[in-house]
Amino acid sequence: MSYRHGGYRRRYRDDYDDRRREVIETPEDRLKTTIIKFGEVDALEELPGLDKQIRNHQPLNIPNVSEAFRISVTEQPYKIPFYAALLRSLYNASDLAEGETEAPVLGRLILEDFWKGFQGYLDKVAWRETRLCIQFFAHLTNAGLISPESMTALLQSFVAVLDEFGVSHGRAKKAALSAGEGLIIAGPVLKVHSPSSVNEMIAAIHTYSESTINAKWLVALNSKVSNEVSIPEGADEVLDSLLNALNTLNEGDFSGTADCIPQPYLKGEGAQTDLPIYDLPSVLVPPEIIEVEGITSEAGSDAQIKKEEWPEYYFRVFTTDVSPDPNTPAGYVIRSTLIDTIDIFEINRKECARLLLEYPKWNLPGTFKPKPGSTVEHEPIPDKDWQLDSTVLETILGVYLVLPESSQKSISYISLMTELCKLSPSTVGPAVGKSIRKLYSALSESLDVEVSRRFAEWFAIHMSNFGFQWVWKEWVPDLSLAVQHPKRAFIRRVVEFEIRLAYHERIFKTLPAQMQDPEAFVIPDQSPSPAFDYEDPLHPHHEAAQSVLNLFRGRANAEDVIAHLDTLKNQLEGADEGHANLDSLVRSIAVQSLLNIGSRSISHLLNGIERYLALLRNLASGGISSSGGYGNNEAKADILTASASFWRHNRQMVGIVFDKLMQYQIVDPTDVVNWTFLNGSVVGQLKEIEKPLNLSAFEWDLLKGALDKANGRVVIARRKIATLRKEDDDARARAKASQGMEVDGETKPDEQDNVENPALETALKASESLVREQKAALSRTLEGFISCLAPSTGDANPSPGSRNMIGEEAWNNRDAWGRDEWNAWETWGWYRQFVRAYAPYLRIYTNTLETVSFSKFEGVNDPAADLLKKLWHIATGQE
Repeated sequence: MSYRHGGYRRRYRDDYDDRRREVIETPEDRLKTTIIKFGEVDALEELPGLDKQIRNHQPLNIPNVSEAFRISVTEQPYKIPFYAALLRSLYNASDLAEGETEAPVLGRLILEDFWKGFQGYLDKVAWRETRLCIQFFAHLTNAGLISPESMTALLQSFVAVLDEFGVSHGRAKKAALSAGEGLIIAGPVLKVHSPSSVNEMIAAIHTYSESTINAKWLVALNSKVSNEVSIPEGADEVLDSLLNALNTLNEGDFSGTADCIPQPYLKGEGAQTDLPIYDLPSVLVPPEIIEVEGITSEAGSDAQIKKEEWPEYYFRVFTTDVSPDPNTPAGYVIRSTLIDTIDIFEINRKECARLLLEYPKWNLPGTFKPKPGSTVEHEPIPDKDWQLDSTVLETILGVYLVLPESSQKSISYISLMTELCKLSPSTVGPAVGKSIRKLYSALSESLDVEVSRRFAEWFAIHMSNFGFQWVWKEWVPDLSLAVQHPKRAFIRRVVEFEIRLAYHERIFKTLPAQMQDPEAFVIPDQSPSPAFDYEDPLHPHHEAAQSVLNLFRGRANAEDVIAHLDTLKNQLEGADEGHANLDSLVRSIAVQSLLNIGSRSISHLLNGIERYLALLRNLASGGISSSGGYGNNEAKADILTASASFWRHNRQMVGIVFDKLMQYQIVDPTDVVNWTFLNGSVVGQLKEIEKPLNLSAFEWDLLKGALDKANGRVVIARRKIATLRKEDDDARARAKASQGMEVDGETKPDEQDNVENPALETALKASESLVREQKAALSRTLEGFISCLAPSTGDANPSPGSRNMIGEEAWNNRDAWGRDEWNAWETWGWYRQFVRAYAPYLRIYTNTLETVSFSKFEGVNDPAADLLKKLWHIATGQE
């Protein structure tokens, strides 16, 4: 009983402690929360009450209120016009006593403190927060609170970034968007104040945009193989859309701004018109903050590298009567606000989906069609009345399919689209179906291979969330296309993804009979499973493999397994007369036997690798009985081939095993790159359509995994070096400080000044080795693509179709293309993705890689070689 009572006392005491730890919300916190939640029901109706609540709050903490405004503006961009209206209301001097015309106005005090926060964003080069604050200032300029002179100067300071020497595209693009979007909003006032300044800013953005034509060509959403730099019709690039919107507004002296952006601060009765004008202080946009990711340059010095930013093309799904055209002012504003909302609420997809579907209440009434069953009706605006669900879905797909990679993980966008389908299945569902059909039809119109890969990933995950229901019979006629046509390749990849997410039999039953036919090459005739080459008792090496298997099952020591393999090799040498390479055979038996033990799950695989690391490293060293290093390329290739052969019916596991072999340093990334270019096609999903030396999405996944591993190791190594150096410097500083505090005032020389840190020396040597590995992986990848696409200098395994699709004329005749041409076309697409996705790393080693890889083309007249070099030069910033 005493224990029970003691337990009760302990429980009650813990509850009391929990209550003591509860955070008590202060009146200031409640006011801050109220400001942030402003407008959740009806912003215009709530505005007078919130204005009064802020004025009556005593004592009023101006920084607290200003912080609430900053949070609201930078995290709820769809509310910015209404916060401008709230601040304008707080500018009214009706609360001043008679004769206090010089007393500070509450709104003015909030704005001054808000500016301090904006300066903080600017100093940190927080571009999104900076841009949204500029939008807020632009609204306040329209409201008569900020002088047009200072607003013009603010925008000009961002336009000046475009003229900086060597400005990166990412920095220039963000500065142009900040200035351009501010100009869209404040244009009605600024055009009256200084037409020349407005025209000059638009011209500066246009000039910069024109200078990026090569970069635009490289990241356009099409994969036409041509040496001619051209932008496809209908392409939608963000800076081009901004310029089109600005030019449209400028032609009408920005009278159209009121037709695309809410301006609630210009409405209402009794508002003062003679408000004190605030002059924004002058600013200078600070230089870009570059993250040090630990890359060592060819000269051996530390180099700074950051993710490369390219022009952004957004895929258009619907016609302009369904979703707004982003090249119009209204369309651009809507898309920009939706994208900001998607980025800000990336951490909470449920809240993001809800806010996206509630977006019309923050826009002009009549912009979107009312929800089905809604009692609120608005008069449709001419040339608007768009469908909200289609607009939102098109925006998400646009940012998801941006090349060379999206700003967020793919799963973030896919999960958001799934959440939208759950919130409003009757309206979002049809929009999803139309989007899938639109993207599928674009596969025949040179849709980029990376876009196609992401499309397949989204489609498969979407099907898995909704019962794998799709009208596959719509695509049955496409089975008559060439077996490597993008549409047929897409169908196979989707089915492969769906099998990963479910199981073979279930997906098989969802397909029509025509696609179930083995001759259709859509789905394999067996489920993804291990393929142990020595399983069959009739296999000549079955007994040998079983002896190795028994050792693994009995958890024998690695040394015992190595000794057994030595004995096995000697036995086979006398008995097997037909095998060309007994070392390769023994490696294959050992690796496949170990993978067979680990085939039950990933944890079994990792346990097997970790238990027999010594064995695997011995196999990779080049000899069964050798205890040497890790330098035998043939042995490592044998290990990779045995692994790929064991999992040839499950290509996902091939990638996983390769990744683990690199993780445990049994093979290097360069080994995986070599193997992929030489042997990747042996892991065909369907053996009947194995292709020559070309790359599909599967081989690209292997290459990407190897390159990311090599680059990631260098990043980690350099960060470790930076940490060790900082710790070393701190230790030296502390030692000097302690010596300087001696009573006699004399300091002793720091005896450790010239002593090297052993840990730092080790880290530096490791980093040098990893940098060589990184450089080798990039170099081998480039050489592999050249061997595939331009084997004009006697390279082995020539690609028959690598030249037959170069040029517009060849593309127009693509209906006659066969397997080789489509294979080569896809390989060209992956080469484009390689140079643009890894451009930051390639630029570090440009001179070396270019000399080694492209020197063979000197004096050679070859369109394939010319195209290879052109894409390389654009990616590395030489064109």
